Amino acid sequence: MAEHVNTLLLLVDLQNAFCDANGSIAQQGWDITALAEAAHHCNRLASDARARGIPVAWTRMMFRPDYSDAGIVRRMRPNLCRAGGLRAGTADVELTPLVNVIADDILIDKARHSSLYGTPLEVILRARTIERVIVGGVTTSMCVETTVRDLAQRDYEVIVPREACADFDAGRHAASLAVMAFGFARVVPIAETFTTPPLPSG
Repeated sequence: MAEHVNTLLLLVDLQNAFCDANGSIAQQGWDITALAEAAHHCNRLASDARARGIPVAWTRMMFRPDYSDAGIVRRMRPNLCRAGGLRAGTADVELTPLVNVIADDILIDKARHSSLYGTPLEVILRARTIERVIVGGVTTSMCVETTVRDLAQRDYEVIVPREACADFDAGRHAASLAVMAFGFARVVPIAETFTTPPLPSG
């Protein structure tokens, strides 16, 4: 059973921006149906993790109101800035009501796609002697995959429950899962999230 491996559940960017009809992404014309469905799956994973004594961490992507910390994101995604999306202090950056966060959960804010860049996540993982990180959230090809790659480069064992992440484009979602499975994570059915055995030692 996976429970004997020190594990953390990391749920990425399940925010109003991405999962709510009034969020900045939907307002730009993107279909968020799959993202909202993934949020439901992630919420169930969070409940299951807590029942197993596994800590739960949530990330939120956000920028200063003037986007002065957005860096290349500002140039790559100008429509986001024009729409006023992901600005700190707005409802857009808050976690969607589709998920339930409790006081003991960890909340991490970030200004880049990776959940490790410029955040305290790695310090938290080291302090808790975490060996395995289960990653779900949105979007598969952007913040989820970037986070998974960064975790793998730091030698964390990564599990990705396939139903617990989503993208705007089904082809991009599938391609991202395939890339992660090839070299960075084990992509498993959600039913096997907590029962996947550890990787062989050595």
